[in-house]
Amino acid sequence: MPTFPVAAGTALADSQLRRNLAHATSTIRTKRAEVVREVDAWEQLRVAGATLKDRTLRHLDVYLEQLETALTAAGATVHWARDADEANRIVVDIARLHGTDEVVKVKSMTTAEIGLNDALEAAGIHAWETDLAELIVQLGDDLPSHILVPAIHRNRAEIREIFLREMERVGRPAPADLTDAPLELAAAARDHLREKFLRARVAVSGANFAVAETGTLAVVESEGNGRMCLTLPEVLISIVGIEKLLPTWADLDVFLQTLPRSSTGERMNPYTSLWSGVTPGDGPQQVHVVLLDNGRTDVLADTVGRQALRCIRCSACLNICPVYERTGGHSYGSVYPGPIGAILNPMMRGVGQDAQLDALPYASSLCGACFDVCPVRIDIPEVLVHLRTKVVDAHRGRRPTPQDLVMRAASWTLASSARTARSTRLAGLAARVLSRRGLRSAPGGRRVLGALPRPAAGWSGARDVPLPPAESFRSWWSRAGRDAR
Repeated sequence: MPTFPVAAGTALADSQLRRNLAHATSTIRTKRAEVVREVDAWEQLRVAGATLKDRTLRHLDVYLEQLETALTAAGATVHWARDADEANRIVVDIARLHGTDEVVKVKSMTTAEIGLNDALEAAGIHAWETDLAELIVQLGDDLPSHILVPAIHRNRAEIREIFLREMERVGRPAPADLTDAPLELAAAARDHLREKFLRARVAVSGANFAVAETGTLAVVESEGNGRMCLTLPEVLISIVGIEKLLPTWADLDVFLQTLPRSSTGERMNPYTSLWSGVTPGDGPQQVHVVLLDNGRTDVLADTVGRQALRCIRCSACLNICPVYERTGGHSYGSVYPGPIGAILNPMMRGVGQDAQLDALPYASSLCGACFDVCPVRIDIPEVLVHLRTKVVDAHRGRRPTPQDLVMRAASWTLASSARTARSTRLAGLAARVLSRRGLRSAPGGRRVLGALPRPAAGWSGARDVPLPPAESFRSWWSRAGRDAR
């Protein structure tokens, strides 16, 4: 993937993408604000959610063992996966063991994180996405661009064309007279997916929460596809990030209030599915739970950044972010886009080795709106600044960039009052020379310099470069003192 500045530049040139994003994010923002306003104790819920998550992370080893014990007692099989390769291998082996060449999936960002679909495809096993937005992305051979609404960058006309063109290739075709009315698009997806639900022997899911006390996994969704995946197949494989734990059943109360309001702008999500293992004669008769690390313990070891593991994947930070609204999720080069992706991706995968990852902590204006809406109070701006420091430290001792050379020169100059005084006198002289030449007018009647030569051209191309003052403050102060005497 290209670095964020390059990818963002491409996205900014796509006017249709920007219209799609602006419409979708503003709609979700408005709905969220209305339902949050109804809750008098909203801030107390945010504090409670953050406190619960922090307590769990402090004793994560204890709760993970408790979860394994409860799941095993309920008839489930628990697997531990250090990384994506190990998790994919576990799922592929289970699918092969049951002789299936296809699985149905209820939306799981964790499976996208580890590239499960590609691993299954390489093993000759087709993975069918059943969430409407994920289905659109899969049929369109596209990438998700939003945590909650992966196809947020598509409009209804584009979705209609994808359904008409691609559904027939992989299953039941879309009606020939399909329009772009939302009800018709949803109906076409429902008919297309129904035969896959009824045929599949193996399902793969994620989990929004895992309760250590009872061994209960929870998925919240809005379409009913989760209920179909979790009940119809013979075998259920759930891939769960180790940060999804909650200590007790009662702790769910907080998050089942904050998650739907923060994500879809609803008071309550339409479907909440809970399962704890195997019930003879009812639902899947084999349940496998894969507990995934994949860099999460590295994040946990970072005392500043570990708060990112509180995230409940609501996407509120994306919908409020002015950068995301203009550049979209593909610019971040990961299944986790937006402000939360700008901190999660570098921490889980490490900085200093990949220019694409190193650019993400800078993909922010640090306005703080993401912290204001986060239901678990993740201070994303604080973590962004922390990660910028880590990126700089990781590159110390390497071949200096032009920016490094400029900053070293500035440091050398400002370290000495004599050198600083001489530089301000030179700047004043340059201002008097430049003032006799043609300058560019800026808003407010100010006269500013035009584009600077390379390597400063990139910086001046997006900013007004002010004309240096003809007289420095030091010079004025000295002259004012002489005049007073």
